[in-house]
Amino acid sequence: MELRHLRYFVVLADELHFTHAAERLHIEQPPLSRAIKELEDELGVVLFDRDRRGTRLTAAGVAFLQDSLRLFTVLEQAWENVKAVAAGLRGSLRIAVSDGATDPRLSEFLARCRAEEPEIEIRLSEVPLAEQLRGLRSGDFMIGFAHTANVGGGIVAEPIWRDPLVIAVPARHELLAHKEVTIHELGGHPLVMCDPRVCEGYSRELVKLLGPLEYRQNVVEYVTSLDMMLTLVGAGYGVGFMAATKIPVSQRPDVVIRPLAVESAIITTYLLRPDNGDVSASLERFIVRLRDGLGS
Repeated sequence: MELRHLRYFVVLADELHFTHAAERLHIEQPPLSRAIKELEDELGVVLFDRDRRGTRLTAAGVAFLQDSLRLFTVLEQAWENVKAVAAGLRGSLRIAVSDGATDPRLSEFLARCRAEEPEIEIRLSEVPLAEQLRGLRSGDFMIGFAHTANVGGGIVAEPIWRDPLVIAVPARHELLAHKEVTIHELGGHPLVMCDPRVCEGYSRELVKLLGPLEYRQNVVEYVTSLDMMLTLVGAGYGVGFMAATKIPVSQRPDVVIRPLAVESAIITTYLLRPDNGDVSASLERFIVRLRDGLGS
C-alpha cells in the first residue's frame, strides 16, 4: 500500500467527486480512479459507492477514513518533531484554546514552561470548541482549555481555574443603582452575548446561569470578542458578561463593572485531554506543572 494511494483516498473522501478531487490533487481523473481501484483491490473491500446520484463512502470507507486521518496526523506530528529536533528542540506540545479561555494566568504559566523547558516547542491554536474536541480525539491536539466540562466520551475535563462572572453595564444605566445585580434584575434588559458558534462552551454555561429568566431574555447582539462586547455595551446596546479576571483589560470610561449577586455565577476553566492514557513525558511534566501552580 502506497502513501500516495492513501492521500488520494482522503482527498476523494473529502470531495466525494472524482473530477474535483483530481483537480485538487493536480492529476487527471483516470490515474485517480486507477489508484482508488488498486487500493480497494488490495484491501479487498469497496470504499466508495458510485452511481448516477454521485459518489458516497461505504461503511468500510468511513471506517478506513478515520484510520487514514489518524495516520496522517501521526505523520504530521513526526514531521513537526523531527523539525523541532533539527532546530535544537526536543519535541512539541499542541494545545487548543476555546471559549475565550485566555487570561494572564495562562500567559504566566506558558512563560514559565518556556523558561523551564525551552527545548519544548509549545504551539497554541485558538479554535471553536467542536474543532478542539475533534482534534483531541484525532490526536491533532494533545490538550486544550475551555469553559465547559460537557465534552462527551473519550475526553477528561479537569477544573483548573474558577472565576466569578461579572456584568458590564453602560456608564449611565438603571442597574448601577445596585452594588450587586441579581439574575431577576437582568430580566427584560437587552443583553450582548457571545456568539455560541465561537464560544460554544462558555455560552452553554451562561445559558444555564440565565435559565431563571426563561423567556425574559432579550439578546440584542451576538459578538465574537470581548472588545466588541465592551464597545456595544459602552454604546448603550445592552449589558454584557465576562469573567472577573478580564476586568484589568476591560477598563473603559463608558463601561462600569458590577458583580452578580449569585453564588453560582462562576465560570470554570477546564483542562481537556484525551482519556487514552497516552501521555508523553513532556506533556506529563506540563500537566504536573499546571496542577502545582494551582496552589501558588
